[in-house]
Amino acid sequence: MIKPDAVENGHIGAILEKITGAGFNIVAMKYTQLSRRDAQEFYAIHKERPFFGELVEFMTRGPIVAAILEKDNAVDDFRALIGATNPAEAAEGTIRKLFATSIGENAVHGSDSDENAGIEGAFHFSGREVF
Repeated sequence: MIKPDAVENGHIGAILEKITGAGFNIVAMKYTQLSRRDAQEFYAIHKERPFFGELVEFMTRGPIVAAILEKDNAVDDFRALIGATNPAEAAEGTIRKLFATSIGENAVHGSDSDENAGIEGAFHFSGREVF
């Protein structure tokens, strides 16, 4: 997912270029906006964390780009491509190092497991939207 900060800052094209340049195939993609309920559901795992309210506000403040990517070892390779959650700690050349502004506004979301990738993909896309 390309988050609202990166969309607002005009980085959609550059981020997609980094993703496809790293060998990922985009099998589903949409420009959309999360409702408050959607954001609360998507990030429910963080419900008890002190930053949950801020996260929901951030993720609903503007449009996002949701996508499903395919590649061998996709989850691990994508997490390496996006870099550490805190852009100050992210490796040079990673998406977060290049496009994130803070730990809270970190440009992109990437699934942390194959299982969660499936759940998160189904959250954003129906089967007929995946190619």
